[in-house]
Amino acid sequence: MRASLLSLLALASGLSSSVASLLPRAPPTPVSVATAKTYLAALTVEAESNSPAYNRDLFNHWITISGACNTRETILKRDGTNVVVGSNCASTSGNWVSPYDNVATNLASDLDIDHVVPLKEAWVSGARTWTNAQREAFANDLTRPQLIAVTDSLNQAKDPAEWMVPLASYRCTYVRSWIHVKYYYKLSVDTAEKAALTNYLAAC
Repeated sequence: MRASLLSLLALASGLSSSVASLLPRAPPTPVSVATAKTYLAALTVEAESNSPAYNRDLFNHWITISGACNTRETILKRDGTNVVVGSNCASTSGNWVSPYDNVATNLASDLDIDHVVPLKEAWVSGARTWTNAQREAFANDLTRPQLIAVTDSLNQAKDPAEWMVPLASYRCTYVRSWIHVKYYYKLSVDTAEKAALTNYLAAC
């Protein structure tokens, strides 16, 4: 309640000052290594399916979160420091460090909001059977470790069996986040993906 009230007061004042302090300073913490291993063992292992074919438009993302702020703008404020926004909630200045590669920037345009488990990955591992409302909730999830501001060139279709974040010290967090999200949403993993996740967890 208090956080919501503070956010409304910031919006009422024209959002002319930094509101980053009103939000958590980092994405939600993923489950522990031990819990991630338990979750991974519980995930259904099956081949991915792209039938019917993936359509990004079926995941309504960057919905309005509060006042003039959409999901992207909310994450930029959460993940940055000294973030200043305009009356339309767009970040006009601030400081960010991408956890995937430890690259710093003061330009919001240098950042993408990454879905840790990408929308297409979710689709081929189960989201194709969801309702549009379920897909919207997934695409805008602020509660699980699913959305994070990262260097824009690193936001891409990915799977731990084929791609891993460049910064070695973040890989354990990334893998635990991936498993956390897949388990919560009851998404499947394929054989190569499970093997890669198992190996990364073993190195945590």
